Amino acid sequence: LVSPETRVSVSAHNAVVELAKAPGSTGPWQKFSFGLDPSALQERLFVTEENVDGFLGTALCPSSCSQSALESQPLIEVLDVSEDRIQIRVE
Repeated sequence: LVSPETRVSVSAHNAVVELAKAPGSTGPWQKFSFGLDPSALQERLFVTEENVDGFLGTALCPSSCSQSALESQPLIEVLDVSEDRIQIRVE
């Protein structure tokens, strides 16, 4: 993280923490953790194709699925993500 570019904005009904990656760090973030103290952090995933695939793969086909069931899983593509919607295409 780049400390000078990190910002926090708090209002009566909202809080925003803006983080910036260090110059040598590349690629999208997969997840983040938050909480009141380090011993009680909760983990959340960012919406990416890989995370959606992993979530739906687990939800649609638990670890007891056969290989043929895994091969017939739908192709899922995240097309658009905004504050109020997400658009996903399933083949």
